[in-house]
Amino acid sequence: MKLLVTGGAGFIGSNFVHYTLKNRPEYEITIIDKMTYAGNMGNLSSVSGQIEFIEGDICDTELMDKLISNTDIVVHFAAESHNDNSIRNPRPFLDTNIVGTYTILEAVRKYDKRLHHISTDEVFGDLELDDPNRFTEETPYEPSSPYSATKAGSDHLVRAWVRTFGIKATISNCSNNYGPRQHIEKFIPRQITNIVSDIKPKLYGTGEQVRDWIHVDDHNEAVHLIIDKSPMGETWIIGADNDHVNNKSVIEMICELMGKGQDWYEHVNDRPGHDMRYAMDSSKLRRELGWKPQYTDQDGMKNGLLQTIDWYKNNQDWWQSQKAEIEANYAKQGQ
Repeated sequence: MKLLVTGGAGFIGSNFVHYTLKNRPEYEITIIDKMTYAGNMGNLSSVSGQIEFIEGDICDTELMDKLISNTDIVVHFAAESHNDNSIRNPRPFLDTNIVGTYTILEAVRKYDKRLHHISTDEVFGDLELDDPNRFTEETPYEPSSPYSATKAGSDHLVRAWVRTFGIKATISNCSNNYGPRQHIEKFIPRQITNIVSDIKPKLYGTGEQVRDWIHVDDHNEAVHLIIDKSPMGETWIIGADNDHVNNKSVIEMICELMGKGQDWYEHVNDRPGHDMRYAMDSSKLRRELGWKPQYTDQDGMKNGLLQTIDWYKNNQDWWQSQKAEIEANYAKQGQ
């Protein structure tokens, strides 16, 4: 069975490749990645002999035709995904998330291939802090940033191609991932690498924002279940039920787990348009496909954070060369 992974040198995509090689050896894996700042060949160095890697752009029609014609399943991770970057310059998000997804859809349609499209909880907008509801597969879309708007657009394209052209596709909307190999501009690895570098962690605003944090391995296990068992055209919510943990609590957990006082951090300016609360109801996935995440509830998250902290401590050559520049860029924004 041949598997094409778009964005396979990025955070979630590379962890998906590692997970697949370990747990699903029947797959032959080809990766396409544009190798923007978020792509890192170090993510794949230990498995380079087990994969085929293509550096390229998913907007390249000729290239995607060639790759998709020679595969069985496409797992589409490739996306511009950093909210702050989308606020500064939305155009790359339109190109990759909209045009790139369209290019893949047309090739999938042409060659009658199976597609799984990776999306995000951010397409639903946010919830009030005291709102008891959670996002479900039926929640209306209310994106609030250029990033989430382009991901919402890509989801709508997939559904339109399923309905109009009958392509074989599924979608998953996942909550915030954490784990090894995540770019250090992101919230959790930024705080971990700050402490390793003897820099105080940075908390945006009051830190009341709530995310449903999920370990990347739990996410990727869910993706494989969907590929294996889902009817075509279905959408699946993936979340770890950690939606009671706000950003302040996450920083305090990281500080405690790394031997600092819980208050060893400093407040910085909040992000413009920062969504307040995401909460995911993954009961359909658990009930119908039998998914059971490993790193759920607060104790499970602490175990996941410990594993993640150990990875960044033991792989400092992976991130040290970028650290000073990233912190300087945040400092310019008062963050």
